[in-house]
Amino acid sequence: MISLKEKIGYALGDAASGGIAWKIMSIAFPFFFTNVFGLSLADTAILMFIARMFDVVTDPLVGSLADRTQSKWGTYRPWLILGAIPFGLIFAALFYTPEFGPVGKRIYAYSLYLMMMAIYTAVNVPYGSLLGVMTDDNNQKNQFSAYRMVGAYAMGFITLFSFPYIKDAIDGTEQHKYAVIGASFGLIAALLTMACGFMVKERIKPQRAESFSFKQYADLITNRPWVILTLTGICTNFFNGFRYAAAGYLIEYCLKGDVTVSGFIINYTVLMAFGEVTCMIFGGVSPWFTKKVGSKRMAFVIASIICAVTSVLFFFIPMDPAYIWVMVAVVILTSIGVGLYSPLLWSMYADVADYATKTNGTSSTGLIFSSGTMAQKLGGAVSGSLIALFLGLAGAKMITDAMGNESIDPASVTESVQTMVWALFSLIPAGIAVIMAGLAYIFPLEGKLDDKE
Repeated sequence: MISLKEKIGYALGDAASGGIAWKIMSIAFPFFFTNVFGLSLADTAILMFIARMFDVVTDPLVGSLADRTQSKWGTYRPWLILGAIPFGLIFAALFYTPEFGPVGKRIYAYSLYLMMMAIYTAVNVPYGSLLGVMTDDNNQKNQFSAYRMVGAYAMGFITLFSFPYIKDAIDGTEQHKYAVIGASFGLIAALLTMACGFMVKERIKPQRAESFSFKQYADLITNRPWVILTLTGICTNFFNGFRYAAAGYLIEYCLKGDVTVSGFIINYTVLMAFGEVTCMIFGGVSPWFTKKVGSKRMAFVIASIICAVTSVLFFFIPMDPAYIWVMVAVVILTSIGVGLYSPLLWSMYADVADYATKTNGTSSTGLIFSSGTMAQKLGGAVSGSLIALFLGLAGAKMITDAMGNESIDPASVTESVQTMVWALFSLIPAGIAVIMAGLAYIFPLEGKLDDKE
């Protein structure tokens, strides 16, 4: 019997990486880099694109190394225990704005962002791979996945909801405020990651391929379930990536700044925080919903359709602060779909890992889960990069202040720029959700659940 304590411990891992680090990186970084740190739209777009190409190499490499790790802590746990402190430190450093010129800032941002992607991979790939060695029971895997998503979304809600209030409570410049926020959340992320590493157990010993071979990569290419699920994972992260990266621009340029209702501040992080708490609730409901539907595959299809329909609905909300609660309501409806499919994705990766082990005779759990992390970072960063590109194409221009810092010129935010932001938050994600539903429908592993708890 797997204890509640261990499930909570597993949830802490994604509370750190998903609920703090990735959530802030997804929603705050595009806005931070262009409006606080001082990078141009082009620099921000290029930075995120280069980082994704970097991940194409590092993610599968870490997955392969993790599969071959042997220590007193097991195969995957040592990566969390030993990687926790560097994870928190690099995250904090990335929110620091040095007093450099344009070239120095560019070098600093590029170097730290690539380091952050590398340490995120070194922690998150082994973390995801734990699901394949903690239990071989399909229902338990689904429950671990649900706890993981509840942890990520609960901490995501706390992070995003508290963000504007913490920022307002800190004195000093915008650069100083973001630096303090980065240091604070970096410390919390490090502690949660280390706690996860010590609280979980590895019960299943992987069938190791002790020597490195490129055959494992060739096996992946011919693994149809893996190919389809990886494409699905990329789409889920494009879906979320566009919405989170566009949220800051939506509040700033479409609604003309934070909306205050009876003293309650609704900025871009708070807007998405309503979605986080919804995802937390429906992430917990996901195992029950999946049992009612009958399979993981069809539950994923239904959840994707919910996301598509509600995203289209958002586009038709008037671009007016008076409709802020309507916007919040539709964000909540969209998040029902996200909450339902998020645990399923990682549980389906565990199914693919089991399928690969049976087909090939050796475990490639870390390598397979690395593709999930790569899809996450690819979707998040490429969407952020494309948002910067699309805003530029729509007419947004950069201006430079007396200190040499660049930001978007408010005078260049025309109706076409506003419409582009609105579509990046709604119509484009809706199209991606339709593709997600189609890919899930053709996923060949049914993922049926029995009645065991």
